[in-house]
Amino acid sequence: MSTPGEPQSPDRPADSGSDPVTADRTPPAAAAPGRDPSAAPSATSSPTAPATTVPAAGVPIGRANAKKAGLAGLALGAIGVVFGDIGTSPLYAMQTIFSIDDGAVRPTESDVYGVVSLVFWSITLIVSVKYVAFVLRADNDGEGGIMALAALVRSKLGGRSRVAAAAIVLGVLGASLFYGDSLITPAISVLSAVEGLEVVDPGAADLVLPVGVAIVVVLFLVQRLGTHKIGRLFGPVMIIWFVVLIVTGLPQVIEHPGILRALSPTHIVDFVADHPFTAFIAMGAVVLSITGAEALYADMGHFGRRPIRTSWFCLVFPALVVNYMGQGALILHDPASIENPFYLLAPGWARLPLVVLATFATVIASQAVISGAFSVSKQAVRLGYLPQLRVHQTSEKESGQIYVPAVNWLLFAGVLVLMLAFESSSSLATAYGLAVTGTLLLTTTLFLVLARSAWHWPLWWIVVLGIVFGGTELTFFAANLTKVVHGGWLPLLVAVVVVTVMLTWHKGRLLITTRREQAEGSLADFVEHIRQHPLPRSPGTAVFPHPTKTTTPLALKANTVFNRVLHQHVVVVSIRTENVPHIPPDERITVDDLGYTDDGIVHLELRVGFQDAQDIPGMLRMAVGRSDELDFDPDTAMYFLSRAAIERGRAPGMARWRKRIFVGLAHNAASPALAFKLPEDRTVVMGSRIDL
Repeated sequence: MSTPGEPQSPDRPADSGSDPVTADRTPPAAAAPGRDPSAAPSATSSPTAPATTVPAAGVPIGRANAKKAGLAGLALGAIGVVFGDIGTSPLYAMQTIFSIDDGAVRPTESDVYGVVSLVFWSITLIVSVKYVAFVLRADNDGEGGIMALAALVRSKLGGRSRVAAAAIVLGVLGASLFYGDSLITPAISVLSAVEGLEVVDPGAADLVLPVGVAIVVVLFLVQRLGTHKIGRLFGPVMIIWFVVLIVTGLPQVIEHPGILRALSPTHIVDFVADHPFTAFIAMGAVVLSITGAEALYADMGHFGRRPIRTSWFCLVFPALVVNYMGQGALILHDPASIENPFYLLAPGWARLPLVVLATFATVIASQAVISGAFSVSKQAVRLGYLPQLRVHQTSEKESGQIYVPAVNWLLFAGVLVLMLAFESSSSLATAYGLAVTGTLLLTTTLFLVLARSAWHWPLWWIVVLGIVFGGTELTFFAANLTKVVHGGWLPLLVAVVVVTVMLTWHKGRLLITTRREQAEGSLADFVEHIRQHPLPRSPGTAVFPHPTKTTTPLALKANTVFNRVLHQHVVVVSIRTENVPHIPPDERITVDDLGYTDDGIVHLELRVGFQDAQDIPGMLRMAVGRSDELDFDPDTAMYFLSRAAIERGRAPGMARWRKRIFVGLAHNAASPALAFKLPEDRTVVMGSRIDL
């Protein structure tokens, strides 16, 4: 039995019920290179997670939801969740552009027109064309995001080619950059909103940081409660926000209609020709106007392609364009407004209410990023690039509503340090951009690989899109490289640390897998041995979670070797995670008697989607009665988890410093008993030691 406070070896990924480092057994379906999808760890299950009700097979979750909620309802939800980050960028984007290099971009007609044109065409090209028109087509059974895109590329290429392996690595790198973005976004968004207090009352400047810190503290403290209740307010609040963007920007556009000339891309050419270096540096700040673009794709599975497109073109895109043009017109006719053009768009009486509304909007934007970090962590665990994490399901209806304590508190600590170190949104802006532009480039690369190899788009079309999208994003990325010494190193450092951890965990899993397979031996041979050398049978049912039916669970071998007894019913359970969000209940269970129907030993393969709860007791109840050997009471079954104590050894294959990281992660991995919702009073942990 495991005891409280006992150092734990890495529990097999949630699909296996044993050490996650040893789960790579059966042929892969759509998981990471060299990895068995049945071994993919779980992040959707938790002790309180309810049984999942799923849509029909093959129906992407977004489309299934669309049929139930209707286009209008999903469009409203998309406005509240998908566009929070990009929707709050007007708070700081223009202000940052005109403050770079102590005023290198001046409030002159040519500079203002050039900047507004850059912002407009960046949003149009990257968001409206690239993401909305093209990338949203790449749905992985309804799901989006860079990790889902990488898995889609791998599955389309067969999973074993070098390109497929590289795609997964790019997905891991993109996920790592997202963590950097997740640290900076809450800090810069909240600070930029609260800084409106200085516009209302210059004497309130000293309150900005304490108020911002207080908001962030509350934001992370309430994460454990879930967002399913307050989430209902997100849509209406963000609709008000986007309407306010139009209402504050439109009067300036009407009063100074000449700003409409900025829609012509010729002003970009003039701006670059007149100030090539300044224009290049300005691109590093212009990218702030498209932060959050990746959320359009990442949240596709929750809302569907059409609701996101509808929300974008009907409200969000027009609101952003009008507000940015309004800020440009204001700066052109009142150069002093570059200090904070967003808040100065509003009349004096409306600025304090606008600060309150902006604070709500930035909290929503931050919530979306934090929830995204939880989802990315879940996908990384499922793909075998992070150890099993403790995950809490916070909603009885939405499987995507999860809370990951470890990720939450790491993000909280990072955001707090950033706010206290940089103190203002303008200072944080110097660190912003590299993570965003890096993710944009990686998404473009993976999308073009998919379009060429799986969809067979003409090569000339791939080249054109690569030049247009990739060239623009490469310019953004290069411009942001100039920020490295001024804080841009931060997201890069975070990405390097996360990539190192992910690749180390994945590599260690593969190494331990080989060594553990040798210790486990063949399950078929074990069954033959038991038939030839019968053991006493004790009453009851023993369930052994295990990633495959190829090898014998360590707990099963240990039980027969040390106790010299076998239960009347022995059920080896493997969970196979498919590359779809959900598997219908009637398609989840496959029974294999392992060649004999009279020995009481049976193997169950339980197929689940990556959004399904991995409730082994619940699925056993569904399986009872499907064969003569499944005639038992699942509510009295005992569960035996295989656990290998992983220790750092002298075996080749990994550097010693990486072994230290792997063993440290392994010892702190969450127990699979929680992921599988196994009853604590009927769960036993058995195993042995394996050296890495």
